[in-house]
Amino acid sequence: MEIRTAFHKRLREIQDDVLAMGSMVEKATSYSIEALKERDLDKAHEIIANDLQINKKRFNIEDKCVQLIATQQPMASDLRAIICVLNIITEIERIGDHAEGIAKIVIMIGDEPPLKPLIDIPRMAEKANDMLHRSLDALINHDADAARQIITEDDEVDNLYDQVFRELLTFMAEDPKTITRATRLIWVAHNLERSADRVTNICERVVYLVTGKMEEIGVSKY
Repeated sequence: MEIRTAFHKRLREIQDDVLAMGSMVEKATSYSIEALKERDLDKAHEIIANDLQINKKRFNIEDKCVQLIATQQPMASDLRAIICVLNIITEIERIGDHAEGIAKIVIMIGDEPPLKPLIDIPRMAEKANDMLHRSLDALINHDADAARQIITEDDEVDNLYDQVFRELLTFMAEDPKTITRATRLIWVAHNLERSADRVTNICERVVYLVTGKMEEIGVSKY
């Protein structure tokens, strides 16, 4: 009994670390869009530097998971929870990489004048962050239904991406001088679209945690 109590206490601590890592990545995504809107190169450099802290957080959680497996002899369902965490933190870390990628694009853009008002790209970021936040809530609550619902919402991000892509193609067709600026905004939108795809992977892991069955829910982006 004491072993099981100790195991679940340490697992809860790991889950808290996962939530903290998710919060770090949500902030990075939000800041990257703020940097884009404000042409704030200092903020962009800060996001890039802080990505190292996100990576360290992932490695720290991995170490804790390995120690838990080695010392607590988890049963099948408990081992499944640890495996889910290991997969999920990989996806969270990659979402952080997408935020870092946006920050690098901001630096490339520099002080170029905006091609167009940013409307749909911030919406994509807000939706992707909301999906990530709720996917981690679903993890903590073992809520497979919520996870499945979040996966369906990926279509909203895809639709926004398609809208941004079509609009920017129109700019490029009408004025070839805008091609470079338009292409960079497409890269930003693509990073956000991929972030939402990563969230669907997290949600599939939550479903696996709850049901014990690995399901490919929705259409794979790979």
